[in-house]
Amino acid sequence: MLTSKQRAYLRGLANGLETILIVGKGELTDNIVMQADTALTARELIKGKRLETSAYSARECADILAEKCGADVVQVIGSKFVLYRQNPDEPKITLPRAKK
Repeated sequence: MLTSKQRAYLRGLANGLETILIVGKGELTDNIVMQADTALTARELIKGKRLETSAYSARECADILAEKCGADVVQVIGSKFVLYRQNPDEPKITLPRAKK
């Protein structure tokens, strides 16, 4: 679970990212989940977009993908969403520490 400070930090990092995951017409297939999982392992932070033809809202896409990939939803704005999952073997992003 991310704190608000960590979420704000990740939103700043995601600002300059390219959209690499596109959810289009139809269901969220295993192929899309696999793409998201692979991208999260490689990059830790990914930006996705829901097309107008999708049956899901951007929030639903983000929540479903986060649940299936074990990630956290950083933000959802309009049709775009950002997901984060730390790589346990080679972390690339160092989050601000949470207060105890």
